[in-house]
Amino acid sequence: MKIIRYQDSSGSIHFGSLRTDGTAERLTGDLYGTLTPSGEDAEVTKLLAPLAPTQILCIGLNYRKHAEESGMKFPERPVLFIKGINTTQNPGDPIELPRVLRSDEVDYECELAVVIGKAAKNVPRANALHYVLGYTCANDVSARDHQIRLGGGQWCRGKFFDTFAPLGPCLTTTDEIPNPNALKIATILNGDRVQDWNTDDMIFDVPAIIEYLSGSTTLIPGTVILTGTPHGVGMATKPEPRWLRPGDEVSIEIENIGTLTNLVIEEPEA
Repeated sequence: MKIIRYQDSSGSIHFGSLRTDGTAERLTGDLYGTLTPSGEDAEVTKLLAPLAPTQILCIGLNYRKHAEESGMKFPERPVLFIKGINTTQNPGDPIELPRVLRSDEVDYECELAVVIGKAAKNVPRANALHYVLGYTCANDVSARDHQIRLGGGQWCRGKFFDTFAPLGPCLTTTDEIPNPNALKIATILNGDRVQDWNTDDMIFDVPAIIEYLSGSTTLIPGTVILTGTPHGVGMATKPEPRWLRPGDEVSIEIENIGTLTNLVIEEPEA
């Protein structure tokens, strides 16, 4: 099933099941319990991120060719950083370039996002995918200046700005993606395919990531795990880095999920 989250004309928020023709059927119930078809067409006036995350955990430097383009050794264990839930952005809503705490080096990163559907602690690799509700597209937008030079030696400041985690357009359940490490993944920037690879290049695959993150730690339902980005990021573009600029359109495509598109604007004045 491909699950969407949306607002209707009254502003109420619902879940829906996408049909093959692009329409949707409204679902009733709980995303982490049982969602039941209502038999009614979904009145989608605004498409939202497919869930409101309870937390966003991110794995850095997790594709072999991306590590190579970054000039860094393959990590021995998954590299964890976090994004606040404030970073969540809807499909079609803008990515805002920070202007008060300014960044002029904002980058795109296509990522497969894993959504945890039930509490997971000390999960062995063999059972890890049983705790996954589904998968969605993510853009791990990154202010590289704050990540690398201005963040006090850690990555989170450059990852934590509002709108820096677009998610969507839908949540594809695990029955439609039996192997999350065999998916085409791409970024299209203003019509140019700047990242175009496959999730089979991950250094740590999805089961290994869940096993590691759940060690002595409870992953609560609604946890979103961003699993890393392939090569082709703007920071590594030659001869000059390709940073996001106002007016850009950036799309993330993942096989069996869909396309997540956002425009880029400057942070509005308060």
